[in-house]
Amino acid sequence: MMSSKTLLMVTAMAPIIWGSSYLVTTEFLPQGYPLTLAMLRALPVGVLLLMFCRQLPTGSGWLKVLVLGALNFSIFWWLLFVSAYRLPGGVAATLGAIQPLLVVFLARLFLGTTIRTNAIAAAVIGLAGVALLLLTPNGALDNIGLMAGVGGAVSMACGTVLSKRWMSVPGEKKVSPLTFTAWQLIAGGILLLPAAMLLEPALPSLSTSNILGFVYLGLIGAGLTYLLWFNGLAKLSPAMIAPLGFLSPVTAVLIGWLALNQSLTPLQFVGAGIVLFSVWLSQRSASEKNKFQIDEINNKQFT
Repeated sequence: MMSSKTLLMVTAMAPIIWGSSYLVTTEFLPQGYPLTLAMLRALPVGVLLLMFCRQLPTGSGWLKVLVLGALNFSIFWWLLFVSAYRLPGGVAATLGAIQPLLVVFLARLFLGTTIRTNAIAAAVIGLAGVALLLLTPNGALDNIGLMAGVGGAVSMACGTVLSKRWMSVPGEKKVSPLTFTAWQLIAGGILLLPAAMLLEPALPSLSTSNILGFVYLGLIGAGLTYLLWFNGLAKLSPAMIAPLGFLSPVTAVLIGWLALNQSLTPLQFVGAGIVLFSVWLSQRSASEKNKFQIDEINNKQFT
C-alpha cells in the first residue's frame, strides 16, 4: 500500500502536468476555440476510460455526476477561459489561486473538518506567492473577468469538496477513481458540447502538431491527471490536496522560462519560493491534524 507521502507526491504530478497545458495550448492548438478545445479535452478520453471500467452511475449517482462534471469541468473551464480572455494572465491565475483558501472553509461546511490556522496561513501565503510570480503593475482589470475568475475558483473548490463527499457515501456502492474520473469527464464534455456547437465555428483542418496537442491534453492533461487527482482525493483530505494546485502556475512559468526563453525577474523567483513554502506548510498542517486525531483516539482507548 502506498504511504501518504508517496501518494501526495504522485497526486502532485497532476497540477505539475496542468502547468504544461499553457505551452501545449498556445504552441500546438488552433486559437479561438476555447469551448471546443475544452470539450475535446474531456469527452473523448472520458469515453475511452469508460470502456475500461464499464460501469454506469445508478440512482442519484447520475445527478451527482452531472453536478460534479459541471463544477470540475464545464463551469470551471468556461469561466477560466472568460477570465483568461478578459484579464491579464497573471490576474486570472491569481484569482484562481484563492481556491485552496475556499476549500478550507467549504470542507468545514460539507465535510465537518476542523479549520486550522496553519491551513489558512498556507493558503494566504500561497496566494501571495502566486501574485508575486504572475502579477504585473500594468494589468488592466475588467469586472466581468474578475467575476469569472472568482467564479471559476469557487466552482473548482466546490467540485473538489463535493467529490470527496460523494466518493464514499454510506449505504452506496463505492466506485474506483478510474470510474469516477470517466463519469465526470463525460458529463463535463456533454455539458460543454452544445455551448461549443452554438457559440463557436467549426475547427479548421488540423495539422499533425494540432492532433498531437489534442492527444496530449486529452490523455495526459485530462485523463491521467484527473485520475491521479481523484485517486489522491479519495485517500487524503481536501485540505492536503487543494494547495498542490499552487504548483501549476509555478510549473507554467518555469516551462515558459526554459522552453520559450521568457524572462524571469528576481521577484518572480521569490514568488515561486513562497509558493513552494506554502505547499510545504499546508502539508505540515495536515500532518499535525492527523497526528492530533491519532493521539485523541489513543487517549480514548486508555480512559
